[in-house]
Amino acid sequence: MNLLRQLELEHMKSAIPDFGIGDTVDVHYMIKEGDKERIQVFSGTVIAIQGSGIRRVATVRRLVAGEGVERIFPLHSPRVATVEVKERGLVRRAKLYYLRDREGKGTRVKPNMGKLRFPRSGKGSGIQKTAPKTES
Repeated sequence: MNLLRQLELEHMKSAIPDFGIGDTVDVHYMIKEGDKERIQVFSGTVIAIQGSGIRRVATVRRLVAGEGVERIFPLHSPRVATVEVKERGLVRRAKLYYLRDREGKGTRVKPNMGKLRFPRSGKGSGIQKTAPKTES
């Protein structure tokens, strides 16, 4: 195995939930203020996911007092405590940059009421593969 890939696997988190573009998430992020650390929750819609492996980042957008605020979170960073999926979104785009130009109700994403047909964050599909049956 490649040495860099081995180092990446050692430092990757295993507890990142399966989320995708259009989902509403809460990102619990550690903030350092002076000599104290606290966890702040950033809640918003995932508009982009980029990278792979330990370099995977998610761009989350929310509206604060009528202004759009976006933050880019490295998912495997020790500063990201947890990511909670609040609502699944049903979208037909890989990047939702068009939400930047919209206001009010135009920024809403349709909720996904059905179950997922494929994995959304590149992790395992959740379907257990079984060994082929042998006749005896």
